[in-house]
Amino acid sequence: MKLVVDSGSTKADWIALDENGNIQFTASTLGLNPEVLTKEEVLNRINDRFDIAQNAAIVKEIYFYGAGCGTDRMKNHLAEILQEYFVNAHIEVKEDTYAAVFATTPRGEKAIVCILGTGSNCSYFDGEELHQKVQSLGYMAMDDCSGNQFGRHLIRAYYFNKMPKELAEVFEKEYDLDADAIKHNLYKVPNPNAYLATFAKFLIQHKDHEFIQKIVLHDMQNFVDFYITQFENCKEVPVHFIGSIAYYLKEELELVLSKNGLKLGNVFRKPIDGLINYHSVTV
Repeated sequence: MKLVVDSGSTKADWIALDENGNIQFTASTLGLNPEVLTKEEVLNRINDRFDIAQNAAIVKEIYFYGAGCGTDRMKNHLAEILQEYFVNAHIEVKEDTYAAVFATTPRGEKAIVCILGTGSNCSYFDGEELHQKVQSLGYMAMDDCSGNQFGRHLIRAYYFNKMPKELAEVFEKEYDLDADAIKHNLYKVPNPNAYLATFAKFLIQHKDHEFIQKIVLHDMQNFVDFYITQFENCKEVPVHFIGSIAYYLKEELELVLSKNGLKLGNVFRKPIDGLINYHSVTV
């Protein structure tokens, strides 16, 4: 049995494949970020899933892609923990960006791979290695065209009275827009970026409104200008995307890329959707 895991800080998606690439079961656990969890917490979160626990001894391969696995120290640390639990498995741990690459890009091919979800990112994959030209400074300074930035745009537009009345009335009904509630979530609660991203659902639902269209197209053009065109060969390779923002705004994304002479490649909502195909192929 082969396990493929795509883990963020809050949630991890697990897929079990047999030797022919057929899905045996799917599961979810709490996130397994080795930067913030102890060994005991990681093991407890895995052990909480009966279907994973009962098959631990027959797992032969694990491909783990996770938040907090960007350094060799953390990769090795998590690999050691997983090895203790899955004693008969060969284990590979990579940072979560590789999940986006392997999910979207056929083996050996070159591509630009972008993440547009709660946050955003853009990398170039040369067929073997991953390259980045822009180091992210996080949601406060960067994350262009992400769910959390769209949420920020909407809140600001509402509070600066720039949101059209008909939209503002619907916005008020769907969200708690009390200033104290917003400030509490932004400054007192963990993961304010995830809170901001919850407003992106409203943007997607009303994406055909002229006001929303301007926000979306403007931010997508910024993402092209600041991220994608950093790579000199951006017009020679496909541009793949992972994330709910890219998935639900695919038409707008294709329009903006086309205007810039760029080719839209594969678009998946979650990496695990593409990782199944990638790891179903025997190399």
